Amino acid sequence: MKKLIVLLFVSVFVLSCTSNTIYEKPKNLIPKDSMIDLLVDMQLAVGARSGKNIDEKYGLDYMPLIYEKYNIDSTRFAESSFYYATDVDHYTKILKKVKSTLKKLKDENEAILEEQDSIKKANNPELKKKKFVPVNDSLVK
Repeated sequence: MKKLIVLLFVSVFVLSCTSNTIYEKPKNLIPKDSMIDLLVDMQLAVGARSGKNIDEKYGLDYMPLIYEKYNIDSTRFAESSFYYATDVDHYTKILKKVKSTLKKLKDENEAILEEQDSIKKANNPELKKKKFVPVNDSLVK
């Protein structure tokens, strides 16, 4: 996940240092709304690599599934990302929407976990003494 974020920021930095030229729109540009959803799913896929799946396997690469879901390939993503990154203000807005979506998903997930935890506490008096602590809040800071 950190690699993808670093890559995005480096590309934005490099492009912002070159010029203010907006490049020609690619023929197969990913629409803005789809790009936001795609980036959210990519962040989740990168984050999922560090955990285990239902089959107890670690380090699986989910990117091919993301590309399949959006019916794109890595080249189309790179071209679209490059095009959006040429307009730093526009790309910043896209990244802010991605971040807010991830935060919303994180908050929803924490609410579900807290509810499950409270049910466990109600059924087990020993657990009533423990406080809920999120397992991983490295997605959104």
